[in-house]
Amino acid sequence: MSGASSQVEAWLPRSLLRLRSGSAIPAATAEGLTPVRLSWADGRLKEPELLSTPVDRLNALVLPRLVDPHVHLDKAFTWSTHPNLGGTYDGALEANMREHGIRDLQAVLARGDQAISRACDHGLRAMRSHIDSLGPGADASWEALQALKKQWHGQVELQLVALVPIAHWSTTEGKQLAHRVAASGGLLGGVLVPPCRGTSVRRDLRALLTLAEELGCGIDLHIDEANHGPAQGLQQLLRALEQVPCSQPITCSHASSLALLSPQRLRRLAERMAEHRLQVVALPLTNGWLLGQSPEATPLRRPLAPIRQLQRAGVRVAVGGDNVADPWFPAGDFDPLALMASCIPLAQLAPWQRLGLSPFTTAASAVMGLGWDGRIGCDAPADLIVLEADSWSEALRRPPERRVLIGGRWWKPGRR
Repeated sequence: MSGASSQVEAWLPRSLLRLRSGSAIPAATAEGLTPVRLSWADGRLKEPELLSTPVDRLNALVLPRLVDPHVHLDKAFTWSTHPNLGGTYDGALEANMREHGIRDLQAVLARGDQAISRACDHGLRAMRSHIDSLGPGADASWEALQALKKQWHGQVELQLVALVPIAHWSTTEGKQLAHRVAASGGLLGGVLVPPCRGTSVRRDLRALLTLAEELGCGIDLHIDEANHGPAQGLQQLLRALEQVPCSQPITCSHASSLALLSPQRLRRLAERMAEHRLQVVALPLTNGWLLGQSPEATPLRRPLAPIRQLQRAGVRVAVGGDNVADPWFPAGDFDPLALMASCIPLAQLAPWQRLGLSPFTTAASAVMGLGWDGRIGCDAPADLIVLEADSWSEALRRPPERRVLIGGRWWKPGRR
């Protein structure tokens, strides 16, 4: 990194501006952008200055470094050797298991480092990665990603989630794994997709909730990633929580099949989720590719977490990139701006609206429990993305030129 200029004049989303208490609400464009001068010293931002002079010359849009609350670093960039050409969920799972069977430390280190490097270049400051944690490739995956977590400390914060079948947490081996994960600051995860009816599912969930509470460990589940059996997993989780309350943060990733509920059932479910403080990470790219895949027909109804309905009920919702060039999704590049652009048509999220931007900024930071919520104000970290654009449209219609500021120093892409 180089220590060049220590200020920037740019457009900033007004919803991300944090001024001193009592300050007047600044004017903004139709896209919700306010012209500001940001300065920094010793790695922290000074009080933002509102620009009142003509701003026609401003050709920069500034954002905080962004957050991706759901990725899979252990399997990134494996599509070329383990493709899923049919684009089906079952095909992805089969290819994933074959790759996991031959996974080794050096392979995960290499592609994990490539992934984090790309993420840092693109402006991500934190990622939560799920790790396949049962089977022949599990130990190598954890060793590699824990090493990368240390290597990238100070540039990108990594959170690691143990991804196993829910029933595994009830076993002796599962409890031993949970203690290791908790000791490393990780989270307990798992997969809960249809069919998931019956008392055995609730028993396994109760065991997971009890374990998480005992260890003071968060939970992040792949839940209801399906185009059938709407909300079966969440219904089971809510029943389990009524029997075994848990004070630890619980994240429900995917939640795609909730979109198949009637408006009335969805509203009641969302209200219960809010009561139990469940938070959701929507994953439009992978879900849009995998779910409802048919060689003979374009799907007319696409299961996707109902972001707006959940937000209205008081559920915190973030958006993640999920898979990158692996059997579950063939594209991607750990670029939060590309993800934001894709979500305009996929989820109709407009970043010039507060609730359209928060899933990538403040809500995503809160889901990960980060120390900084991403709002720009005095004494916030000098961690910024400066885009060569004068509007949201220009920022998102093409991959924008960008500069990344980390701790008050400009990042040189491709170098650490």
